[in-house]
Amino acid sequence: MDLGLEERVALIAGGSSGIGLATALELAGEGAHVAIGARDPERLAQAQRRIEKVARGRVHATSVDVTDESAARQWVDDVATEFGMLHIVFVSGGSPPIGTAAQFDLGDYRAAVERVLYPAVNLALAALPHLERAGWGRVLFVASETASVPISPLALSGVTRAALVRFAQGLASEVGPKGITVNVLAPGGVRTPPMERAAQRLAADGDVESMLEAMGHHNALRRLARPEEVAAVAAFLASQRASFVTGAVHLIDGGAGVMGPDLPHLTTARKDTYA
Repeated sequence: MDLGLEERVALIAGGSSGIGLATALELAGEGAHVAIGARDPERLAQAQRRIEKVARGRVHATSVDVTDESAARQWVDDVATEFGMLHIVFVSGGSPPIGTAAQFDLGDYRAAVERVLYPAVNLALAALPHLERAGWGRVLFVASETASVPISPLALSGVTRAALVRFAQGLASEVGPKGITVNVLAPGGVRTPPMERAAQRLAADGDVESMLEAMGHHNALRRLARPEEVAAVAAFLASQRASFVTGAVHLIDGGAGVMGPDLPHLTTARKDTYA
């Protein structure tokens, strides 16, 4: 299926690993020019080499901290200047700490907003003039399943991702007539480097694979997503074929939302009743 991405220019924040890198690989394989940005120069260089192996267009990598407002805006402008235009903006960034709502103080909430919400908004606003000039654009934000489903131990994630959704939806209504779509990806658990590091910390017996399996137990597929599975959805939403899809939250949770609460006592009762 031709996604119509040949010669499009994509800017990908968080493109050195995980979902961002997987999306960069997808878009590059479809013929888009890809500019990735992240903080770690070594991981960026490794990611660039991987992307260049599948790319049909140009690949550009920049070490940038997207929480630095002026540096992030300069990166956007530099990419648009380097490639002559900009069509796709994909924002995948950090996650706030885990914890329930009352565990955090006001400073924690402020820090979460500054880490998750403001960088995404800043990149989108910086990119808009370039997308408008091109007359065609796709803005994609990576949130999490908390953008759609309240999860008590992920209070900061829920607050910041819900705010991001409202920004994206407001933006979608404003820029739609200009040929620009705006969408939010809401993945559940994904096997990314941060998830693997978390599993290593939690696996008291050292069995990281069992811990990763346990992390994915709550969805219908009983496993964590692979980054490329989320990237496939991102590539479609970035494509010409998704021209009528905008202002939406796309839950990519392996069916976790249809599983209901984990209630072992009821499961046992049903087994006993119908044995």
